[in-house]
Amino acid sequence: MSSPAEAVAAITGQPVRTATPHGVIWRLELGDRRTVVAKRAEPGQVMAEAAGLRWLRVPDGPPVPQVHGHDEQWLVTEHIPAGRTDGAAAEQLGRQLATLHGAGAAAFGTAPTGGSEQAWIGAAPMANITGPHWPQWYAAQRVLPYLRSAVDGGAVDAAEARVVHRACEHIEELAGPDELPARLHGDLWSGNVHAGTDGRLWLLDPAAHGGHRETDLAMLALFGCPHLERLLAGYTAVAPLAPGWQQRVPLHQLFPLLVHAVLFGGGYGRSAAAAARAALG
Repeated sequence: MSSPAEAVAAITGQPVRTATPHGVIWRLELGDRRTVVAKRAEPGQVMAEAAGLRWLRVPDGPPVPQVHGHDEQWLVTEHIPAGRTDGAAAEQLGRQLATLHGAGAAAFGTAPTGGSEQAWIGAAPMANITGPHWPQWYAAQRVLPYLRSAVDGGAVDAAEARVVHRACEHIEELAGPDELPARLHGDLWSGNVHAGTDGRLWLLDPAAHGGHRETDLAMLALFGCPHLERLLAGYTAVAPLAPGWQQRVPLHQLFPLLVHAVLFGGGYGRSAAAAARAALG
């Protein structure tokens, strides 16, 4: 198995001067003085993330690290030095995120260009199977598969599963007005929003696909994104949200909560059931 330095040198064509581990990633200085980040993953995960990062780079959209290259096991991207955030940066990100969503996708569930049907959200498999109608697609492809896995793993009990099923049964009336497919980051919790020293907020680690724009925004709200009110103000100044969007936040949070239930256990299963109850009113 290649070392990180050997893999990065082969991918970039540059010698590696230094290689420093930082948790699950490595930071490396190349012979041409560039600093890059390398992350090791399964072959399909590497391809999916590389395709997602490239797909999310749209004019006037959020800044996204450049992909410098990859092989089947290592993804090499631009290094973004860490800075601090503030309300103005959050408002700018809101405007940029509205632009990204507006870049669109061919259908709900569309994979990024160069991506495939088999993708991931974090360490959980995610299928990019397309559908023309968001409520049916969301229930079939983003809620029920993870509910089944969470039940099988003991993270969701029978009563909790019933309330999630009931939300899916009523999803047509809960979903709000029809929307065109948006170009989503897909795993947009606050940990994947990175403050750079350039004063901008960067998007990292996507699970990119075509979906409903309210899902990205609901995920930001789920785990406490700093300055979220300013971010939403910037967003709605560019792309107003449909009436009732606040009441639909729990519906859109079902997907990430069930993913977390599959990965991390029952506390998230209880939260998913609570979100389903809130969505149902």
